[in-house]
Amino acid sequence: MNISNIHQLFLESSGICTDTRKIVKNNLFFALKGANFNGNEYAEEAIKQGASYAIIDDKQYHTSDQFIVVNDVLETLQHLATYHRNYLAIPIIALTGSNGKTTTKELINCVLSAQFNTTATSGNLNNHIGVPLTLLSMDKNTEIGIVEMGANHIKEIAFLCNIAQPDFGYITNIGKAHLEGFGGIEGVLKGKTELYQHLREKDKLVFLNSEDPKLLKASSGMNTYTFSQQGSSNARIQLQNADPMVSVAYKNLEIQSNLIGVYNFTNIAAAIAIGSYFKVHEKLIKTAIESYIPSNNRSQIIAKNDFTIIMDAYNANPSSMNAAIDNLKQLESYPKTVFLGDMFELGKTAEEEHQKIADKASSSSFDVIFLIGENFYQVSTTDPRVKKYRSFEDLQQNETFEKLQGTVLIKGSRGMKLERVLDILH
Repeated sequence: MNISNIHQLFLESSGICTDTRKIVKNNLFFALKGANFNGNEYAEEAIKQGASYAIIDDKQYHTSDQFIVVNDVLETLQHLATYHRNYLAIPIIALTGSNGKTTTKELINCVLSAQFNTTATSGNLNNHIGVPLTLLSMDKNTEIGIVEMGANHIKEIAFLCNIAQPDFGYITNIGKAHLEGFGGIEGVLKGKTELYQHLREKDKLVFLNSEDPKLLKASSGMNTYTFSQQGSSNARIQLQNADPMVSVAYKNLEIQSNLIGVYNFTNIAAAIAIGSYFKVHEKLIKTAIESYIPSNNRSQIIAKNDFTIIMDAYNANPSSMNAAIDNLKQLESYPKTVFLGDMFELGKTAEEEHQKIADKASSSSFDVIFLIGENFYQVSTTDPRVKKYRSFEDLQQNETFEKLQGTVLIKGSRGMKLERVLDILH
């Protein structure tokens, strides 16, 4: 059975499912394989649960006409997504970057959905499986698609672009993220700008923060729609304040967001600029930005007892950690306490990068500095304000927090699960 036939079955189905626990009647089940599971083994269960067909790649599980055997289930899912994307023929915006992808994607979706029917990546389903599933969640009512792309090694973004075939692209920034996979900051630049290379070859358009020198250089000669605070650009957007919430000026409007951190300014500005390109009225843009409430431990402000907690524990790398510390430094509220957790995927640079962050925190006027994780435990410091713990459990067992008050920053990689700190602050 070829892709066009499978696509017809998809159009007649109630959607794609890859997990038998989430089957909806008339789903098309794709029997994906992983390190610890073989989806082919669950294909019969998927049919029993109500799936119309099961796409499998192991002939021994073919027991009826409801099983469709292909060479590779994952490749078939990816090819189907591209086929469906071309069938819909709608504008697709792809975005990637070291930091801020998901927040920026959510903001862009808020702004564009004020005037268009949009479909955007759900959560952070931004890999070789998530991107196809995002494309296949779009239907004939979708007017603009927004696809987030994540990567931790070279050629990954290029591969995702071949699947999604974007018409527009935006890179949030180039920072010290996934250094282990990319082999260093130059590898990050090369990997992320694969989006530019794809768009350049197709003569498509890039949304660009023209005050980012790396991305300005990388996009030289391309079709661009730019934004900036100063100088000439297609959209002038200026930072007004970030203590603690970010407010910006656009045209004659002041837009007050619910996002903390100077680092979120460019995320907001990008969404405004993209809305401007698609001719969303500025008053709708203002309402959309002001209505967005962050969640999932991303730049959240949480009030608890005598604390104002900046919960930014969804993920961390040297670039985002530096930005979070800089933001806390510029806030006028006192006292200030930080809980910093290990940064993952740094490879051979891990020791150096953790030491730099520890030194930066020590050079700041913070009252108490908690460093948590094996990497942070190894840093060298004589600062009496610094308290090091190998794990969250060690912190929990050996610290009491009765005397803490004021503003608290919680920041660490996802695997550290530092949102648990919230439960032990009294």
